[in-house]
Amino acid sequence: MPEEVIFEDERVMTRADVASYLRTVADRLDAGESLTLETGTDSVTVDVPNDVEFEVKVEREGPADGPGELGLELELEWDEGATDDSLSIR
Repeated sequence: MPEEVIFEDERVMTRADVASYLRTVADRLDAGESLTLETGTDSVTVDVPNDVEFEVKVEREGPADGPGELGLELELEWDEGATDDSLSIR
């Protein structure tokens, strides 16, 4: 299945700034709010359902016989158009 990049941003940030950004994402996920990601004139809003596939990956890029670049990736995935079919009573 082909991948279409809808929004992307890459920049150098301090650890503290990354932690603050991730806290904002975590707070919005916890509250069930939409996430709006913005950079310059680009933006995208996503509604993350209650149940998602969560992937954590640490990888090394570079030569096998020398130092390379390490990366930590956190990824949330869900089916497009997914709805929350939770059971509730009112």
